[in-house]
Amino acid sequence: MKLKYNALITAAILLGFVFNSCKENNTKQEVITVSPEAGTTYKSGDKVDIAVHYGSLKPDSIVYFIDSVRAGAKKDSSAFSVKTDGMSLGPKTIDIKVYAEGKNQDVATNIVLLPAKAPEELSFKIEKVFPHDTSCFTEGLVYENGYLYESGGGYLDPPPNEEVTGQSSLRKVELSTGKVLQKTMVDPKVFAEGISIVGDKIIQLTYHEKIGYVYDKSSLKLLSNFENKVGIEGWGMCFDGNRLCFDDKTNRIYFLDKNTYKETGHIDVYDEKGAVNEINELEYIDGKIYANIWKTNTIIAIDPKTGAVLQRIDCTNLYPENKRNENSEVMNGIAYDPAGKRIFLTGKKWDKLFQVSFVKK
Repeated sequence: MKLKYNALITAAILLGFVFNSCKENNTKQEVITVSPEAGTTYKSGDKVDIAVHYGSLKPDSIVYFIDSVRAGAKKDSSAFSVKTDGMSLGPKTIDIKVYAEGKNQDVATNIVLLPAKAPEELSFKIEKVFPHDTSCFTEGLVYENGYLYESGGGYLDPPPNEEVTGQSSLRKVELSTGKVLQKTMVDPKVFAEGISIVGDKIIQLTYHEKIGYVYDKSSLKLLSNFENKVGIEGWGMCFDGNRLCFDDKTNRIYFLDKNTYKETGHIDVYDEKGAVNEINELEYIDGKIYANIWKTNTIIAIDPKTGAVLQRIDCTNLYPENKRNENSEVMNGIAYDPAGKRIFLTGKKWDKLFQVSFVKK
């Protein structure tokens, strides 16, 4: 009886093994791969051919998604072509669903989209020079109706390891003299950053604190504040007439609703070599976003639709470091007078503000 019992157990084990093997074979999925290889770079305007590779599988349909948006479908392995004209720049995720035999498999890859050409190289011409208040650690600069509005950064009592000077404020400044006509001090625990004018209000960002402030433009009285949940930090800001644009030390520019201050979209800034990081003070001029690059003497002009750097302005000789006033720091501050077509540039604690025009080298 013992032998027969053991034989029955052995047979059961063998049957189970065969059953499981059959089950595994029945559920085994075809290996599917995709090209281009992840991380492949293309230039804006290039055609991207996406090819799905599989063995004996006979798909019912293959559906393609670009950044989670359905781009199209095919029923065979022939390449699916994607046009990149007008696409925003940077990483693009390609997700593919392969439907066959009542099931679907997911495969993915990604590409990096760069501008079609290098930016135009520009220089500047100084038209006029105005006085500038050397106590202002300039973080935001706006011009309207004959006056400059300026946001100055700094903590009253700098926290450990923070090399900052001055104290945060919002001010209205007379252009011709540099005289501060009105001034509102900001919470000494806060480091003030970029500003924008929207109608009869001034919007101000903060550096680490994730707070935005709303002021009455005529009195500079604080009206309200809001929680800024967008971005890593608060840096530069401008207004394009419809939405607020701001950056956060990376190569990303966020778009915010002008009334709710909620994110409505973003672009990533790239030149022909790759991402352009540490974008700082912003200004909107004739359909382009102009930006200081932190700790440099470079300004770039950005396509607000794609993020492509269209122009690069070398301001090295605007105010050479060996000629600047004592305690001056990096260039930061761009303002624009649309009526007079005037561009104003300054820096943190500079004693001068320059009216310039951008010219070809």
